[in-house]
Amino acid sequence: MAETDPKRRTRGGGRAGARNRRGTAVIDQMPWNPPINIDRPTEPLTPEGVEAIHDGAMRILEEIGIEFLNHEALAILRKAGCTVNGENVRMGRDFVMEWIGKAPSQFTLTPRNPDRQITMGGKHLLFGNVSSPPNYWDMSIGTKVPGTRAMCQDLLKLTQYFNCIHFAGGYPVEPVDIHASVRHLDVLYDKLTLTDKVMHAYSLGKERVEDVMEMVRIAGGLTHDEFNATPRMYTNINSTSPLKHDIPMLDGWMRLARRGQGLVVTPFTLAGAMAPVTMAGAVAQSLAEALCAVVLAQIINPGAPCAIGTFTSNVDMKTGAPAFGTPEYMRATQMTGQLCRYYNLPMRSSGVCAANVPDGQAMWETSNSLWAAVQSGTNMVYHAAGWLEGGLIASPEKFIMDCEVLQQIQRYMDSVICATGPDEIALDAIKSVGNQGHFFGIQHTQDRYTDAFYQPFLSDWKNYEGWEAAGAIWTPERAHMMFKEIVGNFEAPPMDSAIRDELADFVARRKTEGGAPTDF
Repeated sequence: MAETDPKRRTRGGGRAGARNRRGTAVIDQMPWNPPINIDRPTEPLTPEGVEAIHDGAMRILEEIGIEFLNHEALAILRKAGCTVNGENVRMGRDFVMEWIGKAPSQFTLTPRNPDRQITMGGKHLLFGNVSSPPNYWDMSIGTKVPGTRAMCQDLLKLTQYFNCIHFAGGYPVEPVDIHASVRHLDVLYDKLTLTDKVMHAYSLGKERVEDVMEMVRIAGGLTHDEFNATPRMYTNINSTSPLKHDIPMLDGWMRLARRGQGLVVTPFTLAGAMAPVTMAGAVAQSLAEALCAVVLAQIINPGAPCAIGTFTSNVDMKTGAPAFGTPEYMRATQMTGQLCRYYNLPMRSSGVCAANVPDGQAMWETSNSLWAAVQSGTNMVYHAAGWLEGGLIASPEKFIMDCEVLQQIQRYMDSVICATGPDEIALDAIKSVGNQGHFFGIQHTQDRYTDAFYQPFLSDWKNYEGWEAAGAIWTPERAHMMFKEIVGNFEAPPMDSAIRDELADFVARRKTEGGAPTDF
C-alpha cells in the first residue's frame, strides 16, 4: 500500500570509512569492505554424495512430510497442490525444484545508510553480531548475569563500531529488564539510532514483524512503495526440529515474503537429538525443513529473496549438551554449502562455541566454525562475534577477540596477497640484495612496509619480556579495556532529527496500544 503522504524525507547515514565518525579512533581498523571469497569451496561430498543427500531430503518431503502448524500456511500449500493431511504437508520433488527455482541466487539488502548496502549470494561473505543470548558476561562483572538494555546498547555500539561487522542480527543480548510485549520497540529504536547497518526482525507474530518493518521504513525515510521495491531488512526463522514449522515464525515469514524482504530459514538440527546421529542424515533433514519454507515464500511471492541456513551440529552423547566448532559441525557446514550451490540459493551459517568464558576453547571452537563457514562458501555468518556458552551468553570481550579473527579473514581474502606481477615477484629487489644483506632497508621494502602485512589491533606481538614489562596483560583483559574505551567514546551515526522524532513517536504510540502479545 502506498503512503498517503508521498513527501520524501532526508536519509541519514553518511559514508562508511576506515574509522568511525569520531574525533579519535580507539583502534586503527580495516575499512568497511565486505570480503569476496576468492577461494574454491571445500567439497567433502562426491557428486554421488550430493545426489544421495538431495534424494534423502526429497524423500522426507514426499514420503514423511513436514508439519506446518500455521493454518494460513496450510491453506496456501494445499491450494498450490501439496498433499495436506491435518497439519502434515507432503510435496513432490518436481514441485519443490520448480518453486525454489524462482528464488534469486543473489540479492542486496539496503539499510538506512545506502553505503552500508550488502549483497547476499555469489561469493560475498558477510559477518554479523551475536544474536539472542539471554545472558551477558564481561570481566568487570565476572559472572553470568541476565541481559539488560544498557548491555544490549553497548553491544550495538560494538556492532556499529567494527567495520568487519556487516549487519545487525537479532538482539545482541536479550534485555530482560524490558517487558517482552514492548521489548522489540525499544531495541529496534536503539538498533536504528545506534547503528546504520542492515536490520533483522524476529518472526514472532504479526505485531512484532509489522512494527519492525514500519520502523525500518521510517528510519530510511521511505514510502511504503520504496520499502517494498527492494529488500531493506531480513528475518531468520528456525524450524522446530524434527520436521515442524511453528505458528508465529511462519506468520512473520509470510508477512516479509509478501513485502519482498530478506528471508533466511535455519533449521537447528543437533545430530543425535533432534536429527539422525549421522551427519548426512542430519543435513538431509535440515535441507528438507528449509526447502519447504522457501517453497512457501515463492508461492506467496515468486522471486522473494530467500537463503538457506545451517545450524547442524552434534550433541555431547555423555550429557546431551550441544557441542559447537566440532569436526562434525565443520563438515556439516561444508556439506550444506555444496547442497546450497546445487539449489542455487545463498547460504547462512554461524560462528559458534560451547565455551563459557572468552578463553582458548572459545577461540579455537569459534575459529573452527568461522573457517568452516569460509570453506563452505557461506554468504552470511551469524553470531560471528560475541557468542559464548552455546548461545546463552554474549560477551563484549569475546566480541572484540572475534573481530580480530574476522579482520584476518578479510585480509586473507584480499587478492593483493596473491598478486604475481613484476613488482610482486620482485626480481630486482632479490638481485639487489643478492646472497648477502637483508631486505629491511631496500626501497622495495620501504615503499610497501606500512601495508604489506596484516596489522592486528588486539594481538600482542611483543616478546615475553616486552609483554611482561607492559603489564603482562592477557588478551581478554586487553579486549575489556578496548571495549570500555570504544563505548566511552562512541558517537552514533547521524540521523535526521525529524526521522528520529517520528521513530520515537511510533514507539510511544505502540506502547500505549500494548505492544505485542507475549503468548504464542
